[in-house]
Formats: sequence, C-alpha cells, structure tokens
Amino acid sequence: MNEVNVLLTLASVHFIALMSPGPDFALVVQNSTRYGRQTGIAIAFGLSIGILIHSILSLTGISYLVHSHPTLFLLLQLMGGSYLAYLGLTGIKSIIQSIRKSSQDKKPGKDFTLNSKKQAFTRGLTTNLLNPKALVFFVSLMSTLVPASMSVEGKVAALVILWSLSLFWFALLAWALSTKRLQLVLARVAIYIDVICCLLFSILGTAILWQAVTQLLTN
Repeated sequence: MNEVNVLLTLASVHFIALMSPGPDFALVVQNSTRYGRQTGIAIAFGLSIGILIHSILSLTGISYLVHSHPTLFLLLQLMGGSYLAYLGLTGIKSIIQSIRKSSQDKKPGKDFTLNSKKQAFTRGLTTNLLNPKALVFFVSLMSTLVPASMSVEGKVAALVILWSLSLFWFALLAWALSTKRLQLVLARVAIYIDVICCLLFSILGTAILWQAVTQLLTN
C-alpha cells in the first residue's frame, strides 16, 4: 500500500471515529447548544489540539509505552475517569441548582461551567488528552495503518490530516448547532441536552474508573 492510500485510509477511519458519540462529541453538543458558536469552536480547537498531541505521541511511540506499561496506563485511566465523572457530576449539580433558582426567581437560570473562550479551549483539550480510550484508539490506528518505513513527509501529512479533519468536524458541528433558527428550537430542550451529556460523562467516567479498579484488584 503506497503512502497516498495509507493517508486516505487513515483519514476515512479517523473521520468515522469522530462522528461516533463520545465525550468529545457530547462536549461540543452540550456547550454549542448552551453557549453558542464561539464557545463551541473554541472547544473544537481544544479537542483538535488534543487529537494532534495524541497523534504525535502515538507516532513517536510514547503512547505505546504508556499503554504497555500497566502502572502508567492505570494512572491515566484513574485521571481520565475521574475527570469525566467530575464533569458529569458537577454538571448535574449545576443543572439542579439552575432549576431551583429558576423556580424561585421565576427567571431563566444562569448559564454555568464555561465563562471564556480560554476556558472552553482548555476544557476541550483536557477532555481529549485525559481520555484513555483516545490513547488506545490512536495507538491502534497508528500501529495498524502507518508503517514504520513511512517517510517523514508522509507522517507529517498524516498529522495534518488528523488535526484538520478533527477541527473541521467539531467546528462544523458547533456551527450547525449555533445557527439562529436551530438555537430557537434547542433553547426549549437545552436542559434535556445538558442532562443527557452530563449523564454520558458520568457513565463513561465511572466505567473507566471501574475498569481501572478491577484491573488493580486482579493484579
């Protein structure tokens, strides 16, 4: 398989993975719906930088060392699972507080959790970097599709493709969810989107923590 075919296959597999529901997808949906386009795009940029870092670490073999070293990978699982669970639980707590305030004041509850583009970027970057499933995915993707003999130019092209596709997809999603017409519709169901996304974060985080604790107890 020549390098062009490798890059096309890499792009196809990665783009399909991007569209699958997960913490990155949920983060963009939740915050683009609640805070609008600029916040959603800032999160998209943070997620794409996280993906770029994962890709570089996988190409250089650093991610493989982490994945193959039980203690390091366990530490990443504990950190990542705790962070996702924290996002979910604090989000649910904020939703409850917002509902209570709305019922008491008879006014819409105040937005919560993100107050700036920098904070949105950091949230996106951290969510992707601390996701152990992302590390496993990129280790598998790079080791399977990118041969060690691939030229430096080809590897750089692979990094650019993975980063640009990630930014394109998440920014497109943020843009689509923040159009004026759709915002009017989503405003009525924003609280339900928040609940679903927070539950997803909580479930994924708890599942990762459970897997890590189970591995720790069995070893």
